[in-house]
Amino acid sequence: MSRINKIATDKETATCYHCGEPCRDEFLHFNGKKFCCSGCRLVYEVLQENDLCNYYDIADAPGTNRKNASDRSNRFDYLDDRDVEGKLVDYRDEDEIHITFHIPLIHCASCIWLLENLNKLHEGIVAARVDFIKKKVQVKFQRDRISLKEVVLLLSKIGYEPEINLADVDHRPAARADRQLIYKLAVAGFCFGNMMFFSLPEYFSEAELMGDGFKRLFNYLNVILALPVFFYAATDYYKSAWFSLRQRAVNMDVPIALGIVTLFTYSLYEIFILGQEGYMDTLGGLLFFLLIGKLFQQKTYDALSFDRDYKSYFPIAVTKIVNDDEEVVALIKLKVGDVIVVRNEELIPADSILVEGDAHIDYSFVTGEEVPVVKKKGELIFAGGRQKGRPVVLVVQKLPSQGYLTDLWNNDAFDKKEESGSLASLATQISGKFTLTVLLIAVSALVFWSFSDFSMGIKAFTAVLIITCPCALAMSTPFTLGNTQRVFGHGKLYLKNAHVIEKMAKLDTVVFDKTGTLTDPSEASINYAGVELSAESQSILKGIVSHSVHPLSNRINRWLEGVKAVRLTEIQEFSGKGLLAIYKDQQFCLGSAEFTGVIPVPTPANGNLVYFTVEGILLGYFIIESGLRKGIERIVASIKEDHQIHILSGDHDHERESLKRVFGPGIRMRFHQGPVDKLQYIREMRKWGAKPLMIGDGLNDAGALRESEVGIALTDNVSHFSPASDGIMDASAIHKLPAFLRFAKTSRNIIKASFGLSFTYNLVGVYFAVQGLVSPLFCAVLMPASSISVILFTTLVTNYKAYKNGLKSKVF
Repeated sequence: MSRINKIATDKETATCYHCGEPCRDEFLHFNGKKFCCSGCRLVYEVLQENDLCNYYDIADAPGTNRKNASDRSNRFDYLDDRDVEGKLVDYRDEDEIHITFHIPLIHCASCIWLLENLNKLHEGIVAARVDFIKKKVQVKFQRDRISLKEVVLLLSKIGYEPEINLADVDHRPAARADRQLIYKLAVAGFCFGNMMFFSLPEYFSEAELMGDGFKRLFNYLNVILALPVFFYAATDYYKSAWFSLRQRAVNMDVPIALGIVTLFTYSLYEIFILGQEGYMDTLGGLLFFLLIGKLFQQKTYDALSFDRDYKSYFPIAVTKIVNDDEEVVALIKLKVGDVIVVRNEELIPADSILVEGDAHIDYSFVTGEEVPVVKKKGELIFAGGRQKGRPVVLVVQKLPSQGYLTDLWNNDAFDKKEESGSLASLATQISGKFTLTVLLIAVSALVFWSFSDFSMGIKAFTAVLIITCPCALAMSTPFTLGNTQRVFGHGKLYLKNAHVIEKMAKLDTVVFDKTGTLTDPSEASINYAGVELSAESQSILKGIVSHSVHPLSNRINRWLEGVKAVRLTEIQEFSGKGLLAIYKDQQFCLGSAEFTGVIPVPTPANGNLVYFTVEGILLGYFIIESGLRKGIERIVASIKEDHQIHILSGDHDHERESLKRVFGPGIRMRFHQGPVDKLQYIREMRKWGAKPLMIGDGLNDAGALRESEVGIALTDNVSHFSPASDGIMDASAIHKLPAFLRFAKTSRNIIKASFGLSFTYNLVGVYFAVQGLVSPLFCAVLMPASSISVILFTTLVTNYKAYKNGLKSKVF
């Protein structure tokens, strides 16, 4: 087939065959197909050469855009370092290496198909297995045919570059808790189903038609099936109960464990001593339904990380200059005095001195200041800043582990101490009283019957413990909160665990970080009104704003991008007012109306005005709007009905008045707040008795997020950056925040209502149990029925309330 590779620049409308994005301005023709960039075309060519174009048959345009893909061939050189390789791989022997990569770009069935066919792209790759939910792929390759660096380069070449950071070097074994819980649930379910089958004759009249031999055989089979349930499936409850008792406390697992042990022990007594049927089928059903509730309770979002430290954000390698050549080295091998290159959008990995280039450092990650700060040659640049613009050359002054960013993160103030009186689950709060009440009733029944029939007393004592085993009560909280957690996840609020919902129900204060939370950089705007500025006037203005790091000056500076600044010999900045410069014996002023001496014009609702004058004559003014998130005024107004509102910001206070106009009176605001300032502010609030929710987006909010009653990190990509927090919210879902807070309170009320339902079942059960009237049929029917009723009640009511609050589009 003839191959033609040309660039079309006509106005023809086209979408990229690989990634599906529109081809703006120009596109590439290749083999009769259109591509938006050479990167997308290259991926197609690789797949075609290896007969893997079935990738495009599974989904339309399944690839990811490759326009911004880095083409530096040496950026993965650090993977040739044996020390780094040893800390990244899962398994290594003389022949093979197994490694797991996190690939955020996995998004469809085509991705899975292609990644699991990596062995067709290189004979050295043995196999690859994709975990779509966690966006991970495990690759097994032969170390003598392909290196780790070559594997990563291959993945990057086809558009699936792995995300590797410094935290990956501190290799942590994958958690197995959820898988173990599923195994236990499977064992309990299998045993319960067979126990019910063997016990079926006992529930009906057929038992009388069977001989004692068959009845005993079925009873013995139930004992055998009960062994894995008792000794394996129930172990978590034993451990939790024992740990609670060692702490001199009583949680909900104590009566559950007591009921399980009593049920199993008494059943053995009935089967082997009395020759009766026992309650093994009830034991199996009890554990099966309890573990279902536990699975809901422990269901988490494995792709998210709520407990991150600075290593999660640092690059794993850095470009170092050695003998005038660039060399990529592992960050852990960086030394003081090393000369490094930091490119556009790369993080400054260590406190360093700028020796070459003009640095525009975005410190929003650390300080919350939204606008990049200009740094000149010889100035110190702290770790954690992000370079914006051309590459800069730096000399390392401190090791990454000793720099400002790590000191900030490791500060003792950022350790959230768990208070002994912190909110526990509702079930745990009442479990102690419930257990004591059950024991009191059971002992009373034993004493009462002992005077007339001791065997009946034993039966009544055991029956009370069995029938009041709080299966339904224990399931009320995990099922309600688990379902609520799934509703929140559907609405793009991902909570660390279900108990955060209970805390949210008691919040009385909401604290917003301003930059990146209330504001959205993409919504910021700057407009000029006045006489048209000549080229010389623009150059003068450029020279003025280049001498200031004020956020408003920096925005004007960006507005003048491409304009060459004139050299100003006389310039002075008046803090909070403006700038004054002399050029060709003329006085130029840039700043507020009062400072420039002009008549002010009406200020926009969410912005600022900056006036530009020459010799006291107004040339024009800039309308700089803060870029608040769309609809944030309504969101704050809705929350303010039931909560106090506070705003904290690392920015200057130049927007205080405009924020007051937008959000109205009654909102407390503090500016110039550093990370520790925010943390201390939250700490003081809690001393007053407040229960604050903190919503932030940057490292500067990490301490406050951890100190608050509930901390939620706002991010535009839930799989990427977020500081340690109780929850992660997609920025697109912030308009749902009032509904989330209301629904948390609703969930608490649902739990209370389900408690009432559960207590009703327990009272009915106790009524029969103390009279010694409990039969296997009654136990087998009442216990699962109570559990199923709570499941149905909590599920129906939670889904209905979520629908009414606008968090779900339909009830089911």
